[in-house]
Amino acid sequence: MSAPSTVRETGDHFLLFGLPRKLRIEMSALEKKFLELSWKLHPDKFVNASPAEQELSLKRSSELNDAYRALRDPVARVEYLLELEGMRKEGEHKQQAPPELLEEVFELNESLDELREAKASGDDLTSLKSRLESAEKNFQGKLSEVDAKLQETARQWDAAIDASASGTDPKGILVRLNELLNRRSYIRNLVANVQKELL
Repeated sequence: MSAPSTVRETGDHFLLFGLPRKLRIEMSALEKKFLELSWKLHPDKFVNASPAEQELSLKRSSELNDAYRALRDPVARVEYLLELEGMRKEGEHKQQAPPELLEEVFELNESLDELREAKASGDDLTSLKSRLESAEKNFQGKLSEVDAKLQETARQWDAAIDASASGTDPKGILVRLNELLNRRSYIRNLVANVQKELL
């Protein structure tokens, strides 16, 4: 049995699944295609193949799994699209506090420092924890707002693709998606830091 050519070095997860570069994907169709390709590529089907074909099968199967993971999660899908479009590279953008959140972030960091000091000195943590729980709830709300904006901007991207960019600015939409992802990541990290300290 020869190694499958179903998964090629396309470098494009969307192409691998036969999808346009859109951000709204029919999950049942994605899963069906994934299962179909998984069956064709499964290493067990290549037990009697040459070592090179077995290795290729493992590699293709791994690529398929990576592609499926990236496309099934809405946020990972946006990140992946931005990478494909040359708008996002790992570690390229240092996270910065969104300007309108600077004051809240400063207050949050002060509260976190106070909590750490109180923990170290054995002081009462009740009021500090209450303040941090309130801040966490506030930032969770901001995270939900960013997620809603991300979904709306994803719809704009898909509409621009459908319209073949007539009268739309796909590049501007990608810039906005990137800004939203950076904001989301920053806020998510803030929430994670608060949760860690509240344990």
